[in-house]
Amino acid sequence: DKSYNFALRIIKLSRFLREEKKEYILSKQIVRSGTSIGANVEEASGAQSQKDFIAKLHISLKESKETHYWLRLLRDSEYITEEQAESMLKDLNLIVTLLTKSLKTLKSKES
Repeated sequence: DKSYNFALRIIKLSRFLREEKKEYILSKQIVRSGTSIGANVEEASGAQSQKDFIAKLHISLKESKETHYWLRLLRDSEYITEEQAESMLKDLNLIVTLLTKSLKTLKSKES
């Protein structure tokens, strides 16, 4: 649910960037990486194996880190406010924490 709700926020942010700020390149980048997080989590739930499940969660974690980059870039280039960025980054950091803990737990079970 957290990654899905985050994806909705990313879509709204992308719409804001396009309609209000007339920014098209960064908005495409962040919508791609920000929505991919939840898509890969969803795909992991239908994984064919434990290895496949872990691989999908790793992709989600990588996309989270990329989204973190785009949010900081949007903040520092003043396309979004500090407050907007911090709110989104807070949600994203929670997702990163959950993914990291899940991956550590899964890897410890493999050993």
